[in-house]
Amino acid sequence: MSSENSSQKALFKAVYKLMRSLVRILLRNGVPYGAFTDVAKRAYVDIAMKEFGVPGKKQTNSRVATITGLSRKEIQRVINLQLSGDEDQDMVARYNRAARVVYGWVHDKAYADENGESAELLFDGETPSFSSLVKTYSGDVPPRAILDELLQVGVAERLGNGKIKLLERAYIPTMGAAEKLVLLGRDVAGLISTMDKNIHGVDGSLYFQRKVFYDNLSEEAAVEFHTFLLSKGQPLLEEFDQWMAQRDRDVNPDAGGTGRKAVGVGLYYFEEELQQDPPESTS
Repeated sequence: MSSENSSQKALFKAVYKLMRSLVRILLRNGVPYGAFTDVAKRAYVDIAMKEFGVPGKKQTNSRVATITGLSRKEIQRVINLQLSGDEDQDMVARYNRAARVVYGWVHDKAYADENGESAELLFDGETPSFSSLVKTYSGDVPPRAILDELLQVGVAERLGNGKIKLLERAYIPTMGAAEKLVLLGRDVAGLISTMDKNIHGVDGSLYFQRKVFYDNLSEEAAVEFHTFLLSKGQPLLEEFDQWMAQRDRDVNPDAGGTGRKAVGVGLYYFEEELQQDPPESTS
C-alpha cells in the first residue's frame, strides 16, 4: 500500500471517529442527514475558494468543482447561500466584554482593597466604582448590562450596603443550547486547526499539543481526578489570561506590535465508559 493510500485510510478512520461524536450532537438536536450535507458542501466550497486557489490567479468555480467533486451549478448555489455569523460574533463580543471587566477587577490595583483583593464597589460615583471599571475595560457598554450579566452567572453579588462584590476570579457564562453550540464550532475548530498545523507543519513551527490519557481508572479515581483538575487547571488558565491580557491591545492600548492574531489555549476533561475485561480464570 502506498504512503498516500495509507495516509488517506488513516484520515478516513479519524474522520469517522470524529463524525460519530458530531452526528450524536446533530441527531440530538434534530438535524437530518440532508441538512448536514448542505453544511458540508458550504464548508467544502468556502475552504476551496479561500485556501486552495492557484497563486497569482483568481479562484474560479471550475477549479473549485475540480478539487471538491461538486458541479459548478451546485457550487454557485452554495455561494448564494451564505451562513450568517452575526449570532456567533454577538456571543463572542458579550463574552469578551464581561471577561475583560472581571480581569480588571482582579488584576487592576486601582480596584483592589487594602489587602490587595478585589474591592467591593459602588455601582457609580467617584472612581473606583463599578461603572468606572466597566468604562475602563469594556468601553461604552452600559455598566448595567455588564452587572446584570455578572449577577446572573454568579460571578458577582449585591451586598446589603449597596456595594457589588466579586465572587469568582473568572467569568464563566451561563449559556442556552444555541450559545453552547456556537462554542462547539469555535472550540473544536480551534483544536482541529492546531492538529492540522502539526500534521502538515515543519519542526520549529508546530503548535503545543499534549494529552494525558489512561484507560483503566475506577469511577472513584475519575471523580477524584476531575476535582484535582479543577484545583490545578483554573489557576493555570488565570495565569495564561493575565499574561495575554497584558499584551492584548483592547485591554492594554499601549501593548503595541504589528499584525493581529487571535491566540488561545484550552483545557478540557473527557471520559468514556469502557467494558471491564472479564476476570482471568484461575483453573
